[in-house]
Amino acid sequence: MAGPTETGPERERPDRDARILELQVDFMSSGPTRLAPPRTVTHTTYGGPMFDPDEATAVLLADLAALGTPARAVAEKAYLKSDLDFLGVTVPVLRKTVTAATRARPAPTRPELLAWIEVLWSRRLHESRFAAIELLRIRLRVLTRADLPLIERLIREAAGWVYVDMLAEKVAGPLMGRAPADFGTADAWAGDADFWLRRSALLALLPGIRAGAPDAVRFDRYADSMLEEKEFFVRKAIGWVLREISRRDPAYVIAWTEAHRSRMSGVTFREAVRRLPEADAARLRAG
Repeated sequence: MAGPTETGPERERPDRDARILELQVDFMSSGPTRLAPPRTVTHTTYGGPMFDPDEATAVLLADLAALGTPARAVAEKAYLKSDLDFLGVTVPVLRKTVTAATRARPAPTRPELLAWIEVLWSRRLHESRFAAIELLRIRLRVLTRADLPLIERLIREAAGWVYVDMLAEKVAGPLMGRAPADFGTADAWAGDADFWLRRSALLALLPGIRAGAPDAVRFDRYADSMLEEKEFFVRKAIGWVLREISRRDPAYVIAWTEAHRSRMSGVTFREAVRRLPEADAARLRAG
């Protein structure tokens, strides 16, 4: 393949390669609050004929490192109560940068995409893990039901709502929605010991609800089995789903809430009635 041209993303290769090298030196020489060193790139070059997930990760993280702010990094880490490192990149900028990274090279095949996601996810860095999920969302069309175990593993390893919610709502839900039988995975999640998977089973229903095709039978089964749970994130998820249903079908939510009010936690109830007509919400609040 010909070398870098004088136009397009390859024109910036010398400066970008220098930044990648600088970032790698920082990784290997700095203290424990820095990022872990990326894997060594051994078999390809930027824009080369072979896709290298390690190099793609190094390029993306170099770009992101230049876009964050220390103050935001500290604030986000505290807000999310996370033990990951943070660069302090805003979500819109992060998404824009990931999208640009996918357009700066030929689209990776499904195996290449999954390899890239694994490398990104392996970094103990908020923006790197967020980027892995964003890649799954952007390239959802190449995923298959065979990738549901990967999504389940990422949910288990994420152990934080900011990652779990994206995986459940933006990746798992749309992927399962292609074939009703694939929601058998969500059925298993609904009974799992890991409360993040139970939350994910509920949130995976949101794409169908927003598309005007709610799975009321499945929601009722999931929510009824979890209604008396003490876990906040499960209680919140039940209310969240009810709130979304109420946008199109307030009568369903009113009837469901009336039937289950005695078993609903405060957080579930508050979310459920949030979008109802005020007169109906007031009546339900009054008991």
